[in-house]
Amino acid sequence: MPEPRRLPAPVALGGAVAIGVMTAVQARINGVLGVRVDDGIVAGLISFSVGLVALAIVISCLPSARRGAARLWSGIRQHTIPFWMLLGGACGALTVSTQGITAGVLGVSLFTVGVVAGQTLHGLVLDRIGFGPAGVVAVTPGRVLGGLLALAAVGISLSGDVLASAPLWMLLLPFAAGVGIAWQAATNGRLAQRVRSPLAATLMSFIAGTVVLALATGVSVAFRGAPDALPVEPWLYFGGFLGAAYILLGAFIVAQTGVLLMGLGSVLGQLVTSVVIDLMWPPAAGPALWQVLAMVVVAVASVVVAVPWRRRR
Repeated sequence: MPEPRRLPAPVALGGAVAIGVMTAVQARINGVLGVRVDDGIVAGLISFSVGLVALAIVISCLPSARRGAARLWSGIRQHTIPFWMLLGGACGALTVSTQGITAGVLGVSLFTVGVVAGQTLHGLVLDRIGFGPAGVVAVTPGRVLGGLLALAAVGISLSGDVLASAPLWMLLLPFAAGVGIAWQAATNGRLAQRVRSPLAATLMSFIAGTVVLALATGVSVAFRGAPDALPVEPWLYFGGFLGAAYILLGAFIVAQTGVLLMGLGSVLGQLVTSVVIDLMWPPAAGPALWQVLAMVVVAVASVVVAVPWRRRR
C-alpha cells in the first residue's frame, strides 16, 4: 500500500483546532442534555446512538467505507486485529458521560482545562513510547514546555473560588476524560491504519462506546431511577453528529501530527470556543472572566511552543 501523503504542518494543525471547536460545542450540547434528562450517562448514550446511526448511513453510501468495514469485520473474525484496538470507543463513552455530568454545571471552559491536563500528559507519554500511528515522536524541549504551559492553564482555572463552588470529584472527571481522549485518538489511528479506513475505525469506536454506555445506563437507572422526559429541541441531539465528525477527523489527523500535537491543537480550538460559549451562556459554577482569558493565553502559548515550525528533513 502506498505511503499516505503527509499534510503540511499548518493544515494538520488546523484540522486539530477544528476537532477542538467541535468538541467544545458538543460538550455544551451534551451538558445541557444531561441537565435536562437529569442523567449524564443517559445523555451520553443518546449522543453516541445518534452518531452511530449517522455513521452507519454514511458508510452504507460509500463503497470504500463498506470495504473498510468488511476488512474490519474480517479482522475481528480471524483475530488478526488485537482486541485493544477495538476499545477506543470505551474512552469516548467516558468523555460524553463526563460532558453530561459536569459541563452543564462547571461550564465548558473549566471542563476543557481539565481535559487539557489529562490529554497533554497522556499524549506526551503515548508519543514517547510510540503508541500512536505516527510512531515514536521525540520529546523535544518545545513539547515539554507546551505540556507544562497546558498544566499552568489548569492551575489558573483552579484558583479563586472554583474549588469552593464545585466538588473535587467533578473537577477530576474532565482530567480522566482527557487521558481517555489521548488514548482513543491513538487507538483509533492505529485501527484506521490496520483496516485502511478512518470511517470503519470510527464506526468501531461508536459501536464499542454505545455498548459501554448502554450497560452503564442500565446500572444508572437501577440505582437512580428513570431519567426525566426527553427534551423536544432538535439541537440537543446534534452532539452525536459532532462526535462522529471529530473522531473521524482525529483518526486521520493523529497520523500526521502525533498524539500530543493533535491534542494541543484541539485544546486551542476548545478553549477559544468554550470562552465564547460560556460568555453567551454563563455556567452555574465556573472561573471568573480574568481566569478564562488567562487560561486561553497560556493554552495558546502551549500550542505555539510545541509546533515543529522547522521543516523536517
